[in-house]
Order: sequence, then C-alpha cells, then structure tokens
Amino acid sequence: ALARSGGAGIERLRAPQLGAALIAVLSGGYLGQAMHGDTVTRMQQVRMAGAAFALLAGAIQVVAAVMARRATSQGPVVISQRVAAGLLAVTAVCMVVARYA
Repeated sequence: ALARSGGAGIERLRAPQLGAALIAVLSGGYLGQAMHGDTVTRMQQVRMAGAAFALLAGAIQVVAAVMARRATSQGPVVISQRVAAGLLAVTAVCMVVARYA
C-alpha cells in the first residue's frame, strides 16, 4: 500500500508495519520449529529462502523508517517500500512453490 501511494501516511503506518513484521517472523519461526523440528527437506529450503527474502524486506523497511525521519523528500522512502514489496512478492511465491518442491 505504501509503495503504491507514494509513501503517503508512512508516519502513521510505520509502527504497525514493523510490529506486524516482528509478529510474522516470531510466529513463523515457532511454527516452523514446532512442525518440522530439525528436518531439512527441499520444501524447507524453499521456505527458508522465502523467509530470508521477508527478513531482507523487513530490514529495508527499517532503514526506510530511519531515512523518513531524516529525509526532506519521500523519494528514497518510496523506492525502499517498492523494493520491499517486490521482496515480499518473492516470499509469497516461495510459500506457494514450497508445496510442490
């Protein structure tokens, strides 16, 4: 949403966005460990790649939050949100493909 809106409202959505990312990472880690333990299959490898893309997207969004406080224009923030959106799309593809790996 932030990538499409030109960064409008990023100040209000920063905390909920980062909070949702934190909850997703913690719950995903817990569920992965609880359901699969130490087993590493091709499915798990694809899911781990998706998780890595999601973590990278989260890191980019944290950097964007810091940049938003210092920047006078929203240009770099919008670009970072678009990059993060692309990475999250790759994450979604990994989650779908993992079932068939």
